[in-house]
Amino acid sequence: MKRGLLLIDRGSREDEVKDELTYICSKAKESGGYQFSDYCFLEVVPPYIEEGMEKCFKQDIDALTIVPYFLYPGKKVKLAVNKAIGMTSKTNMKIKIAKPITLHKSLLDIVHAKVDDTIAKNKITLSKKEVDVLLIGHGSKDPNAKTSLQYVVDGLKETYRNVSHCWLEIEEPNIKQGIDACAKNNPDVLIIVPYFLHRGAHVKRDIYEDLNPAIEESEIENIFITKHLGTDDKLIDLVIERAREVER
Repeated sequence: MKRGLLLIDRGSREDEVKDELTYICSKAKESGGYQFSDYCFLEVVPPYIEEGMEKCFKQDIDALTIVPYFLYPGKKVKLAVNKAIGMTSKTNMKIKIAKPITLHKSLLDIVHAKVDDTIAKNKITLSKKEVDVLLIGHGSKDPNAKTSLQYVVDGLKETYRNVSHCWLEIEEPNIKQGIDACAKNNPDVLIIVPYFLHRGAHVKRDIYEDLNPAIEESEIENIFITKHLGTDDKLIDLVIERAREVER
């Protein structure tokens, strides 16, 4: 059976986001043995879901697996899935829709790797048990979003001295509150993880509008910032795993 893969991402105007998605789709196609692989966006900019699926329908494939490429479950994922379901009546192709890439151990491994890279690049000699970690998430009113980030925080706690989280927008603790809370623990080293899939506007600019002044006002001497999740091989493996779960 010839099978295709379609990622549904939230959407971004940043070229880096499109480059990252193109790379992930290419690697997933290769590693997963798909005849076709592409991405589309729920909102912000095209190709939107309707365009993405229409393109898939024109390919020489018998079946299509759709993976919602979202770190958090919630309203955006439901909207993306419902739009995809609404397009299924336009084809006889077998279509499967996977779970989003959330609440999975691979996400812990990816964060560990980002922290390890930062420790190595900055020649930090402390043990991990002497290092504090702060994750910055996007923020959502949906309680499932909080649950999914808390899953990662809880999974990291046994490795580092302290692990906490804050949000870029919508909910609290905000970034300044997150930094202030970390300062109360008197960390020797604080490593901040932008918990975002892409190098979009949030990672390139938005978080720093709050993060830079919060760091300047903080009494923490050693603060380091990791890269976002990006195009980590484990993310590609996770996409394929989610796809395989429904393809079976």
